[in-house]
Amino acid sequence: MSEVFRLIKPRFVPPLDEGFRPAVLANKAYLEDVSQAGGVPLVLGLERPNGSFSRFETHVFPEDHPRAGANLMYVERIVKFLLWQKGGFRVYVGGPRSIGEYIASVYSPQGARAFDYHFMGEDVYERPFEVVACAPEEVPAEREMSQALGRHLDGCRIGFDLGASDRKVSAVIDGKVVFSEEVVWEPRKQSDPSYHYNEIMSAIRAAAAKMPRVDAIGGSSAGVWIDNRPMIASLFRGIPKERFGEVRSMFQRISREMGVPVTVVNDGEVTALAGSMSLEDNGVLGIALGSSEAGGYVTMEGNITDWLNELAFAPIDYSPDAPIDEWSGDRGVGALYFSQQCVFRLAPKAGLEIPAGVPDAERLHFVQEKLESGHEGAVKIWQSMGCYMGYGLAHYADFYELKHVLILGRCTSGSGGPLIVEGAKKVLQEEFPGLAARIHVQLPDEKARRVGQSIAAASLPEIRK
Repeated sequence: MSEVFRLIKPRFVPPLDEGFRPAVLANKAYLEDVSQAGGVPLVLGLERPNGSFSRFETHVFPEDHPRAGANLMYVERIVKFLLWQKGGFRVYVGGPRSIGEYIASVYSPQGARAFDYHFMGEDVYERPFEVVACAPEEVPAEREMSQALGRHLDGCRIGFDLGASDRKVSAVIDGKVVFSEEVVWEPRKQSDPSYHYNEIMSAIRAAAAKMPRVDAIGGSSAGVWIDNRPMIASLFRGIPKERFGEVRSMFQRISREMGVPVTVVNDGEVTALAGSMSLEDNGVLGIALGSSEAGGYVTMEGNITDWLNELAFAPIDYSPDAPIDEWSGDRGVGALYFSQQCVFRLAPKAGLEIPAGVPDAERLHFVQEKLESGHEGAVKIWQSMGCYMGYGLAHYADFYELKHVLILGRCTSGSGGPLIVEGAKKVLQEEFPGLAARIHVQLPDEKARRVGQSIAAASLPEIRK
């Protein structure tokens, strides 16, 4: 399949990753070839249980074209991206029958994307996952949904952000932060839900002690969240399946016990919301580079969608030798390029031996100390992430309408953040000047990078009158 799908070497090669082959360049080359060959339409549709429906329209080689085999990789990677960007329990593949049949075989219990099949079906949407092969005109009409979320700063509020390496909490009174705390923890290694409950309640009580009362609590965390319930999240990976119900009901329990509304959403959404609030503008993609990659999006109208925006699982590198994500089993996905996983992956290539047997937060801090001291290999890690980010953002721009990209998270602390942004901007300016002219890529200030998530999270719930 890949032998007829052209992979393009980037103009800016990551210093520690010669084999990087950006998705955006491969897709661009493919579509140029299809256009010259006289392509046929392909329409992808993703259906979600609440009645919302997303469409993606493109073109592919006709089935009788000598390069029709390239269609399979191109469409499979697009489907993969769309599933993690928007979500869906049913995927329509409107186009050549061979493509629909291929996608159905790949996204099946026995296929290469069995993880996605089970995740999107039983784990997220709690219904069987299905691929429908059909004609382009048979794909239903688009029906996207969005809603206003957050921006409430009245009263005494608590906001928290649950990362896999640390948890942050803030106490906010009428929009003013009166207390913030950051505590290192290791939730992924815990199999008892009471550990998570006790740690979260400890953070909430610490913030509550700094205010005369608590009116509302908002939170953010990586993973897929529906109606304040974590459907699946790396934070709770150690919890046995038979006890996961305790996790899904945890925040309803906290709401009852505290006697106030509690709203929890994906941390990427809060990143985007924080950016929109601070910039006083919309069309914001927020990317948090922490223990994994978190993505969130505020529409051009200033709303939040019902999309998943789980860009950690969305591919950005099409190289057949791209690193494999140990959770999903897929290659070249965002988590391995835009998180501390990337730092740990590139450290050996940079000549760095990270201490073993210490928490991930300390491992990252070790490499960041090397970066601040000017270690050449450490500098190349963040320069590589800058290259990744430039090509990754160009890829994301094919799926999101953007004015701003806000980059934050633990990996952007110190001089790492500027290196990533400078590298990304250079790639965009030289390779994608049209995008560079209309998309503003930026970092928040140091304080906002560290605790901005929990502050914005505090604005999520509306206080009951």
